[in-house]
Amino acid sequence: MAKSRIFMSSLAALSLVTVSGCVTDPNTGEKKVSRTAIGGVGGAVLGGLLGGVIGGKTGRIIGAGVGGVAGGVVGYKMDQQIKELKEQTAGSGVDVTEVDGGEAILVNLPDGVTFDVGSYTIKPAFRDTLDTVAGSLQQYPDSLIDVYGHTDSTGSDSFNQRLSEQRAQAVANYLASRGVSAARIRSQGFGETAPIATNATEEGRALNRRVEIKIIPITQEDVEAAQQSQGY
Repeated sequence: MAKSRIFMSSLAALSLVTVSGCVTDPNTGEKKVSRTAIGGVGGAVLGGLLGGVIGGKTGRIIGAGVGGVAGGVVGYKMDQQIKELKEQTAGSGVDVTEVDGGEAILVNLPDGVTFDVGSYTIKPAFRDTLDTVAGSLQQYPDSLIDVYGHTDSTGSDSFNQRLSEQRAQAVANYLASRGVSAARIRSQGFGETAPIATNATEEGRALNRRVEIKIIPITQEDVEAAQQSQGY
């Protein structure tokens, strides 16, 4: 009987993709299969499609009170949020991309315009840009938010680790101060352990010094699974 239920769930997931999984990407205008029509509904069967989340997804969903979005809609909403963020932050140095196989959004805040060297105080000139990001997070509330801090390899490991933590926490605190629910946000510093470029050149080191805001959309299926695991 259990196998039968799993099989029927799989058929239902495939049916949803066929019937309602086609969306228009607002970034390109092209028709495509919704990522979350596959990932959101299929997640109950396949599991773990959203990638890593600081502290684990289940407890955070419950604690944040996120309602979730219907599986077939999340992909479109993600595309729309990416489009708007790119337009609203154009010229600021911020980079907005898809990550985790298209199941999350990464907003990369460059070091030079965000912080002074060795500092974790957000530059006043960059606050308007962060206000824009905070506005987007409020407009699209059905997500968890991870903030990651990174440094280059200059300086000691302990200094870099601490600075990365302080910068990630500074951005997380700023978003919360602008009305984003603190229950949705977690921060973590990685020091110099996750470079995206070589540390042998100044250009590479500048790319490695960054804070990233990862936006992880949550589906109604995610919420239901979290509630069931907690005995709700």
